Amino acid sequence: MSARNVKTSSSDSPREEGDDFKTPYAIEAPETQIDTSLEPAYVVDHHAERALCRRFDLRLLPVLALMYLFNALDKGNLGNAKTAKFDKDLGFKSNQYNIILSVFYVPYVLFAPPIAMLGKKYGPARVLPILMFCFGSMTMLSVTAHNFGGMMALRWFLGTAESAFFPLVIYYLTTFYRRGELARRLAIFYAASNIANAFSGLLAFGVFHIHNPHIYSWRILFLIEGSLTVLFAVLAFFYLPKNAADARFLNEDEKKLAYHRIQADSSSVVNEQFDLRDSLKIFRQPTTYAFLAIEMCLGVPLQSVNLFLPQIIARLKYSTVKTNLYTVAPNITGAVMLLILAFTSDFTRRRGPFIVLGFTFTFVGMIIYSAIDVEDSLHVAYFATFLMCWGTSAPSVLLSTWYNNNIPHEGRRITMTSVGVPLANVMGLVSSNIFFPSSAPKYIPALATTAAFGATGAVIAGLLSLFMIVDNKRRDKKLGRKLDIKEVPTEMLKDGPDVPEFRWFL
Repeated sequence: MSARNVKTSSSDSPREEGDDFKTPYAIEAPETQIDTSLEPAYVVDHHAERALCRRFDLRLLPVLALMYLFNALDKGNLGNAKTAKFDKDLGFKSNQYNIILSVFYVPYVLFAPPIAMLGKKYGPARVLPILMFCFGSMTMLSVTAHNFGGMMALRWFLGTAESAFFPLVIYYLTTFYRRGELARRLAIFYAASNIANAFSGLLAFGVFHIHNPHIYSWRILFLIEGSLTVLFAVLAFFYLPKNAADARFLNEDEKKLAYHRIQADSSSVVNEQFDLRDSLKIFRQPTTYAFLAIEMCLGVPLQSVNLFLPQIIARLKYSTVKTNLYTVAPNITGAVMLLILAFTSDFTRRRGPFIVLGFTFTFVGMIIYSAIDVEDSLHVAYFATFLMCWGTSAPSVLLSTWYNNNIPHEGRRITMTSVGVPLANVMGLVSSNIFFPSSAPKYIPALATTAAFGATGAVIAGLLSLFMIVDNKRRDKKLGRKLDIKEVPTEMLKDGPDVPEFRWFL
């Protein structure tokens, strides 16, 4: 018997221990023995749900998107500054510019898990603005750097401050949205990264027109970006709601509905206390290592494009100012492609195929740019940079969404994200050390290496998606029928694949 035969009561409030409370949904038990004493993984009033999501969208997404825009600006502005010869102004020698890029990723990986765990304990709504204030301050202080050592120290602390930012934003959004609603919201947030790269090019285009004999133009760029970040961090600290159940802009009925939605289709226990030992159990699951392998393969194309797109486009032999301007269109279309793939992914409730498609875009773009004679095919070469941008953003968003969709346990979810996202970013160590000055302006070895990582990521993502399809069919066969995941409340799925009723979100 289907769990869609539902009788509703007038209350949508969640059941709590000790309350004299009746479940608002009475479900006829299916023929197989599944515990249906708990609430089903959906609510009946879809109109109220849509209205609630719109309120979350309007309240959260613009602010989070702007926060991530500043995050991406402060992390990736060295590429623009280098086109204004900041490395020569600071007296860099040999491969010291590559070292400056690389040192960022060491604290980025080391400090992401502990800071993310602190974010879980004290609340991302408070920790995120504090991190933002810190990395904005590091960007402002870059104006005071006068040598290699000073800039390296600032990049170290910048990496520390930015380490847990993206993992905490992902976790924060999972406390407001259902699994099937997450990808497109995360994509809107993450599109700010592409917009930031485009805006950074436009900002650099404008700033580098300033000719002041007393201050280098790249210092003005750092000062503007850093000061805007710090000011917005103060605003965000007082603006972001702690969680859905405590949001001041919701009435009591909306708070109850928000709590129920997450309890039913996101977290096994809403706002659970962080338990490190229990959270580390995520590393007992074999699929965890497949996800981490894909993150590693994703990291090289992602960081290669983020860090070196101005240098790649410089091969087209435009002026310094025009080179920064020409980074805008690929990044803007990358944001558009990200939104298309994410919305389609939510609509089809599939992650794996769109991750594979994203990797394929990057692979093709890198191969085209490596294989052609750029001087004779400028338009084709420039189109290849569009493919590079199309294929880097979408897999990052969808991969993070994919494993968050498959981890009902909040502690394990933040632990996985705090390891997976920095792991992708630490692959910037590879990216920053394959674009050697000696291989400029063609960078053939770097482009070939990046393409190889993209191809490997596509293969692993495809195989993992196939495994999930087969495993879901195996579980249905053992059950004796096809199980609709909406029949099973997330509260039952705390232990993930170890639970017979668990089904992979493909």
